[in-house]
Amino acid sequence: MDRFSRLLALVPWLRAHPGVSLEDAASEFGITERQLRADLDLLFVCGLPGGAPGDLIDVSYSGDRVTVVDPQTLDRPLRLSADEAMALLVAARALTDVPGLTGREALDRAVRKVEEAVGHESARHVRVALDPHDEVLAVLQEAIRLRRRVRLRYLVWARDEMTEREVDPMRVLVRGGYWYLEGWCRRASAVRLFRLDRIDGRAGVDVLDVAAQPPPDATPRDTAEGVYQPGPDDIPVRLDLDPRARWVVDYYPVSQVCDLPDGGVSVVLRVADLAWLSRLVLGLGELVREVAPASVAASVNELAGRALAGYGDEIIG
Repeated sequence: MDRFSRLLALVPWLRAHPGVSLEDAASEFGITERQLRADLDLLFVCGLPGGAPGDLIDVSYSGDRVTVVDPQTLDRPLRLSADEAMALLVAARALTDVPGLTGREALDRAVRKVEEAVGHESARHVRVALDPHDEVLAVLQEAIRLRRRVRLRYLVWARDEMTEREVDPMRVLVRGGYWYLEGWCRRASAVRLFRLDRIDGRAGVDVLDVAAQPPPDATPRDTAEGVYQPGPDDIPVRLDLDPRARWVVDYYPVSQVCDLPDGGVSVVLRVADLAWLSRLVLGLGELVREVAPASVAASVNELAGRALAGYGDEIIG
């Protein structure tokens, strides 16, 4: 159980067990007493908007006994409006359509309970269609289940290059609204993350009749700080973009985003390959208003000049 989920469960449980010992409470949640004390200290500054003393959760503990004095509604049954319940139902339906979902039976039971709570006939006809990458996801999840190696046709955004590689799948995960395959890349001899929307569709995935065998020391990456983790030598580059180029924010791993007054956007990318950046800027053309630092802008201008020179007298105006 992650800490957020534990805190949500901790308040009503402590409310139902006033004066419980720290040892017993820690044992109930499978944590140490030190972790429990840290959770209780955090609860002291949690509560309703406003932040005044009467808005915060009040926990009393001294010695080895703890009691929740004021749970700030967290011990009450959840009451949803019709709109909130319908939104929850749509989200749950979206999850039930994810191929290979574990715990589907529990989710189906929860969906039925929400449908009964909504009590409206339209709730029983909610259906959610997911994006076309679900077929790729289903194939990869089946490969993981069968422990089979896969061959991918994968677009490397940093080089704008379609590559082929064989991967021993380890897991699929969602980060920042995107699905990823994590596995041992035979080409790179390292653990790599592959964004599913950059795989060349269903035809870009082949399940091989070869057992997936990641090395014993191949471990999943820690993505708590984000999927993209720039290297120490990467160069931060700022691009000021026209509103028509806002898609860059969604497609490339930007480290900073700042909206401009006219609807444009200023982004910072950490770049290891200036040649790739130059191709991106030249491809965007007039949609790039400014490039910084000046040394990078000069490099892009030089490349543009060489490209234009290749056309010779064909360029008019």
